[in-house]
Parts: sequence; structure tokens; C-alpha cells
Amino acid sequence: MTRWFALKGVLALIALLAVVSLVAAACGGDDSNGDKPTIVFSDLSWDSAQVQNRIAQFIVENGYGYETDVIAGDTVPNFEGLLKGDIHVDMEVWLPNQQAAWDEAIAAGQVVPVGESLGQDWQSAFVIPQYLADEYPDLKTVEDLKKPEFNELFVTPDSRGKARLVSCVTGWACEAVNAAQIEAYGLTDYVSVVNPGSGSAIFEDLQGNYDRQDPWLGYMWGTANPGLTLDLVRLEEPPYSDECWLTTKACGYQDATILIAVHPSLTTDAPDVVEFLRNWGFNIEVYRPVAKYLASGDDIEIQDAAIWYLKNNEAEWSQWVPADIAEMVTEALDDV
Repeated sequence: MTRWFALKGVLALIALLAVVSLVAAACGGDDSNGDKPTIVFSDLSWDSAQVQNRIAQFIVENGYGYETDVIAGDTVPNFEGLLKGDIHVDMEVWLPNQQAAWDEAIAAGQVVPVGESLGQDWQSAFVIPQYLADEYPDLKTVEDLKKPEFNELFVTPDSRGKARLVSCVTGWACEAVNAAQIEAYGLTDYVSVVNPGSGSAIFEDLQGNYDRQDPWLGYMWGTANPGLTLDLVRLEEPPYSDECWLTTKACGYQDATILIAVHPSLTTDAPDVVEFLRNWGFNIEVYRPVAKYLASGDDIEIQDAAIWYLKNNEAEWSQWVPADIAEMVTEALDDV
């Protein structure tokens, strides 16, 4: 009988421990993200998109308690990833560059626009340095590239006797746009197009020529680091019109509108994060000092620039989130 009572005591203790374990597991959400999904950002291959991602990721992880991840890639494949739900957040959807794909996705309910990121931005396939424009003041328009005295300025040993034009990165939406513009302007016989493998390759190509004060012709946009820090001139083009853009593209880019988009699943899986993104206020003027900080040293990484922004602009980003979220983010910054 004594053994039976002892056995009953052991069984009761085991049962009690099991209950305690279950309760602890149920309450463990306070120390982990529980059933919250991992939110995947589109890590596009240029600085402004990656800086915005790192800022948003830090806030989402430390303020809202979600894990985050990124998928690195370029415009076209990553937008496809957003439509499929492999990616949940795209901080930079460029319109009109992606207009056709965007309109189709909106009509099909495959994406949800939640606001603007950088706002309005210029872009052009026909940019030259200001020092070159000063030296050759009659080089003003795209048509001037057909004139021998200007065309030969951009000829290099590998450009087959044509002007070397550094165009868009392979896989970016502007690759096809720039190619269509070159054909529509009748420049195919006058320019040799180079499509770099990354945005940083464009920047390095431009910066190297700029430092040497050599001629350079190519694609650039306003929120790129060179667009923010170098003196550049856009060659004149016929003005944008919807009719032109939808047919020949023999006209300049319309100033781009840069949107934030999410996969529809995020509106139910993480509505608090969607609300945060709706409040996002990171425009070009906000980004400008961040870009300059990023370019101020070779050892400064994207993550460093994001942390620099968060530590130096609390009054700004704290307006995008509730006070308790801002407090948790600030505490996390103290440990970085």
C-alpha cells in the first residue's frame, strides 16, 4: 500500500509538471514572436531601397516583434516574388517604369499599395556631367548625339566607334525602356549600349569618369548617390506624354512615383505593420543626408546608414509608430 501511495505521488508530480510546462509554453509568447509570420522584404539592388528596408526591418523586429528576412534581386524577378507571396513588402515600386505590370497586378488583386516611399524622382538615360556641359554648351539635346563632334566625345576603345552609353542594369524595368528610347530616337547606329550588372557598377563607372573629368553618357536617377552628390545634366528630350509613352517612347521619362506595396496576405497576417508602412515618411529630402553619410566612408555599410538615421532622427520616425513601439525601438538602439 505504501508503494501504491508513493507511485500515485510520482504520477501526480509528473502530471503537475506537464501542466506547468503547457502553461509556460502558452505564456512564452512574451519572450518570442509566437505565431507571428516572418516578414520578407524585397532587397532591390540599389542603396535607397536597401536603406529603407533596414530601417523598416529594425522597427518591425524591435518594435512589433516580427522576424524579418530579405530576398535579394532586381525589379522584375522581385516583383514576381511579391505577386506570388514569396515577398511581403516592396519599399520601392517605380512608376511608370513598372506601370504595365503594376496595373495588371492591381486589377488582379495581387498587390496592395500602402503609400509612397521616396515620393517623386527624376530619371533619364541621357545624363552627362555638368563640367562636360560647360565645356560643350551646344551639346544640349539627345539629337545632338548624332553630330560627329559630340558623338566622338564618348567613343571608347571597346565601343566600336560609337558613343558609349551606360544604360540600365539587366533585369531592371528601365532596361527595356531605355532600349526602346534609343531605337525611337534613331540612335541605334550612334550609341553602343553597356548594361552593367548592378547599380553600384553604374555608380562606379560614373564616379571614375567624374573624378578624371572625362566624358560620360548614361542612365541616372535623382535618388541614386551620384544623383544626390554630383553635378549632372540631363540632355533635353521631347516632353513626356501618355500617348508617346504607350507607343514609341520617343520622349523623356515622366518623373517617377515611388510606392510601397505589400502582398495582400500581410493585411491580415500583420495589420499593425501595414499601418506602420502607411505612415512611412521617408522622402528624398529625408534620404539625402543618409546617402551622404553612406558615401562618406568606404567602411560604412547599408546597416550602418540605417542605424545612423534611426539614432539621429527619432523625432521623425517616431511619428510613424505608436509611442510604446517607439520606446521599444529606442531601447534597442541603445544596444547597437
